[in-house]
Amino acid sequence: MPRENNQPASQPIVSARIFTETREAVFAAFSEPVRLARWWGPQGFTNTFQEFDFRPGGAWRFTMHGPGGAAYAMDHQFMDIAAPERIVVRHLQQGHDFTLTMTFATQDNGTELTWEMRFADPAEAVKVRDFVLRANEENFDRLAAHLRQSA
Repeated sequence: MPRENNQPASQPIVSARIFTETREAVFAAFSEPVRLARWWGPQGFTNTFQEFDFRPGGAWRFTMHGPGGAAYAMDHQFMDIAAPERIVVRHLQQGHDFTLTMTFATQDNGTELTWEMRFADPAEAVKVRDFVLRANEENFDRLAAHLRQSA
């Protein structure tokens, strides 16, 4: 279930959800590019990966295809990976520059996945906060469906 996000608008954007699967299973859904391409992004989006070098300093370049046909080129860099605990990714688009830290914490009932997005420009975080919170929940919904199908 989603966790409330009551941070002030100037703070990092944080989304979290508990999944019933082990943290190794949830982590694997991120670390395997064929699987990740199936569920990454908000509802209705698809992905074409051009590069997925899953190591610190490695590039993750892909195109997100929106439901209306728009294509969004994405350029990311993996900053830190500690399997199965943490992945840190830098989103490198100008004007939409942020670092996403994903943590995978074992809970009695599964795995709590937390996304913390820290924007280089706090004003950008304020501007996109509502959209990002909705999109993150859709992303978590897609991950949950993927994990159920993969079980």
